[in-house]
Parts: sequence; C-alpha cells; structure tokens
Amino acid sequence: MLGKTAGGIYWMFRYIERSENITRLIDVGLRMALTRPDTAQDEWASVLDAAGVRSGYDQVHSETDAEGVVDYLLRDADNLSSVMSSIDAARMNARLVRTALTREVWEATNECWLLLKETLANPIAPRELPEVLGIVRKQSALVRAALHGTMLRNDIFNFARIGTFIERADNTARILDVKYYVLLPTANQVGSSLDNVQWETILRSVSGHRSYRVSHGLEISPRGIADFLILDLQMPRSLAFCYRKILDNLGYLGQNYAIRHSSHDLIDERTRELENQTVDSIFESGLHEFLSDFKGYNSALGSQIEQDYRFHK
Repeated sequence: MLGKTAGGIYWMFRYIERSENITRLIDVGLRMALTRPDTAQDEWASVLDAAGVRSGYDQVHSETDAEGVVDYLLRDADNLSSVMSSIDAARMNARLVRTALTREVWEATNECWLLLKETLANPIAPRELPEVLGIVRKQSALVRAALHGTMLRNDIFNFARIGTFIERADNTARILDVKYYVLLPTANQVGSSLDNVQWETILRSVSGHRSYRVSHGLEISPRGIADFLILDLQMPRSLAFCYRKILDNLGYLGQNYAIRHSSHDLIDERTRELENQTVDSIFESGLHEFLSDFKGYNSALGSQIEQDYRFHK
C-alpha cells in the first residue's frame, strides 16, 4: 500500500474518533460544572486544558464560560480539534482514499459530514446540547460499524484500527487528567462526596458506569475507576485495551509485509509496561505524572508509525 493511502486511512479514523472524543470531554465539563456551579468557569477551563486547546481559546475569548467553550469545541473552524474541523478532516481524507473504502464506509462518512454540517451550522442552545452530543457519537459509531461490517481484514483495516486506538488512548488519558485540572476547594475534600461524584462523572463520560459495576461491584472509588480506565483489558476505552489492539494490528502489518519497524518495538515495550503496572504503583508515582508521560509516549508512537510506513511519501 502507498504510504499516502495508509496515512489517509489512519488519519481518517483518528479524526472520526476525535469528533466523538471531544463530545465526551464536553460531557465531562457539563457534569462537573453541575457539581460546583459556583466555580463552573474553572471546570470549563479544565476541559480546555485537557483537550490541549487552552491557548487557542484564550487568544479569541476573554472569558471561560460554558457557551464559549462549547462553541469553540464543537464548531470553531480555527480550532483544528473541534468536532466540525475533525469531521471535515475525516471526510477530506476519506475522499483521498475513496478507492480503498467500501461504498458503505464512504457513505457513512459522507452522511456523518452532511448531518453534522447542518446540525452545527448555528450555536447550540444549552437545552439542545445533550441531544447534539448524542448525534455526534452515533454518527461516529455508524462509520466504525460500516468498517467492521464491510471491510476486508487487510492492511487498510489495520491502519484504520491503529488510528482509532491511538486517538482513543489519548482521549481516555485526557479525560482522566481533567480530574487533575479540576482543583478541589481544599485538600481535605479528597475522598469526600464531591471528590467521588467527580470521579463517577469521568466514568459516565466514557459510557463505563454500568460496565464498571459489572466488573468492580457497587463501590465506586478513585483507584477502582483509574484501574478500570487504565489497566482493564475488557474495557474498550482503557489504555491497556487500546494498546493491546494497536499491538495486534501492528503485528498483522508486520506479518503481511514481513518487516519489523521501530514502532513494533515501541508498542511491545509500552504494552508490557502497562500490563505489568498496578493501580497502586500509578497512584504512588502520581496519576497526573503517569498520564502526562503516557500522552507523550502515545504521541511519539503515532509519529513513529507515520515515519515507519511513510505516510508523507
């Protein structure tokens, strides 16, 4: 496969995943703002920090309020990580690799773009926001469903999956890190009902509340949630699950091309490290520090994959 085609597939599915992930960060902001309405501005600032777009937002907005942050994350064309920008980029990449996609995958992507272009044409009223966030998540799921239902399990499928899980792992780390940026009023509220509500909010934002109860029981704790979203190999948004899938799909590419690249060594090393971690060791070394290191490593892995498979040639 040409490197440009591989890169187009990889980035198409990164952007599809990103569009959904941004809605999950917005959902975190909504839910956390409700737990402390008197400091809602801090909650929305935490979402911008976690999304990595705070500086861009501050350049064009004087206040950090719900209306401004939501519009910036959903619709702003100058924000390359906004939902609409991500869907635009996904469709552009899909057009570039049109012949590598089945008709169903292309149609699902195009219909997603058309619907969201109409839905996000104007600022979203607060009462309409939950419905709009649901529409974005549904449309991205339809594209993934078309991929799984119609595509051959070949290198095209593998690059699509690698892009999806690189992006998803990054987002799960960012959602967990929102909790770091949301500073409690006083240190003695760590472990309080407010602290626990905020942790439960993070769990709900990744659609993991019911699954958590199945695997961890009724007791919800910071360590249990962190363990679930970082190390659980059955949770499809956990860091360990995402890296296990990247390991598998990169392995298939290595078999298909009979070539082992540096990215294979990177994913082997990091997957082993993740699977040998315990949640206690993560908390002892610092959750924020662990997540910061993970995001840097994840970015480096993505860059190495682009280099190994010559996405720009």
